[in-house]
Amino acid sequence: MSRIDHSSSQTDSMNSEWEYAPAPETTEVNIESRYGLFVGGRFIASKGRRRFDTINPATEISLSSISESNEKDIDAAVASARKAFRGWSRTKPIERAKYLYRIARRIQERARELAILESMDGGKPIRESRDVDIPLVAQHFFHHAGWCDKLQYAIPGHHDPRPLGVCAQVIPWNFPLLMAAWKIAPALACGNTVVLKPAETTSLTALRLAEIFQECELPEGVVNIVTGAGETGRLLVEHRGVNKVAFTGSTEVGKMIARSCAGTSKRVTLELGGKSPNIVFADAAIDQAVEGVVSAIWFNQGHVCCAGSRLFLEESIHDEFVRRLEHRMRKLRVGDPLDKNTDVGAINSGEQLEKINSYLQHGVDEGATMTQCCERDLPENGFWCRPTFFTEVQPSAKIAREEIFGPVLSVMTFRTPEEAIQRANDSPYGLSAGIWTDKGSKVFEIASRMKAGVIWCNTFNKFDAASPFGGYKESGWGREGGRHGLAAYLA
Repeated sequence: MSRIDHSSSQTDSMNSEWEYAPAPETTEVNIESRYGLFVGGRFIASKGRRRFDTINPATEISLSSISESNEKDIDAAVASARKAFRGWSRTKPIERAKYLYRIARRIQERARELAILESMDGGKPIRESRDVDIPLVAQHFFHHAGWCDKLQYAIPGHHDPRPLGVCAQVIPWNFPLLMAAWKIAPALACGNTVVLKPAETTSLTALRLAEIFQECELPEGVVNIVTGAGETGRLLVEHRGVNKVAFTGSTEVGKMIARSCAGTSKRVTLELGGKSPNIVFADAAIDQAVEGVVSAIWFNQGHVCCAGSRLFLEESIHDEFVRRLEHRMRKLRVGDPLDKNTDVGAINSGEQLEKINSYLQHGVDEGATMTQCCERDLPENGFWCRPTFFTEVQPSAKIAREEIFGPVLSVMTFRTPEEAIQRANDSPYGLSAGIWTDKGSKVFEIASRMKAGVIWCNTFNKFDAASPFGGYKESGWGREGGRHGLAAYLA
């Protein structure tokens, strides 16, 4: 077992201009050297012998050894969930609500520990884990606790909705704990049971969540957690004992899941990739819009499916906006995710960094002009990418068409609202969009013609458990969150 004492004052490697007074709080985070699976309400050894390391992407140091689930492990987890479903689906709604409420409260009580673990395992800045991710995790359990005895209102016209059964849930590495909450909370509220597979690079907080389930005495088998890579996810999704599949991840894998579930009785929701447009009109509040663009693309190192990775500027403000954006970008601090002053942390893995770097080279090769921040040297160890934007980008360029999933922004222009709409919609994706203007009538007109599931006005990347989230076209099927997300877990 390793122990990490954290006080939010990691300044040893920082320049003096970055120093700050240490926070008085300290949090000890224990990480076991080896983790098994969570099946039937307890941690057990995998039936196979294969394991893999989960790495701190900021240091490239192994945090723990994780079990890789095999077919027999998946069989055991699904059987456990099937057995538990008989009791959990008959549990009084008010009793289910009490469990969800306890879980939410315990998440709040262990928030600092969870935030540190999330940043160590995933590379995201502690400020984001602490102030955004973990509060939203608790919010989702609180929100769905309130729905448990009101499910007759979740689906209009259905007065006696029923749970589906065993839910296979596969989540990505960019928001590990939040994605787990997005899926587990509504499934349990509706009376379903769960087998969750976290991403192989970020399994630790899902396993820590399993400890919280134990502390809250959630009935055995209601939630099971199996760890592993792509093959583990395939075995789970294709298992005949599964009634519902919920997946968040790449469009490529989502298409494979859709094909594997076609012709079966499984219900499927897919939240996939995006290449979201962020449209700024000349009448927008420019400084506010610059901050919104920064949040839209460089939040969580750009590891966000709905990131505003295509910026469309009205032609008359292009030069001034780009000047201000560059000035703001150069103030971003890239470095230690556990430093509370860090703005941009580590890329999640070496593989992802290679992919991002290949797109940076594509951008240069295609004739776009690249601007990056931070003259300061990056740490020698770890996976790092400077926040970047490209100007003089052609709409047909790779960096303007394909999802990079990194801190890379493509800047383009438009002359008329009609051209802005046409260019924004010219994408195989349709997950989200942003509109920046001081005219309400323009917001409604533009938004009504956008092919995107979520549209923000004069803000970006704002989420709430009561609001549905999902996309169109190759960005997926179905919705998560809100009443629409609940309906996906009811028959």
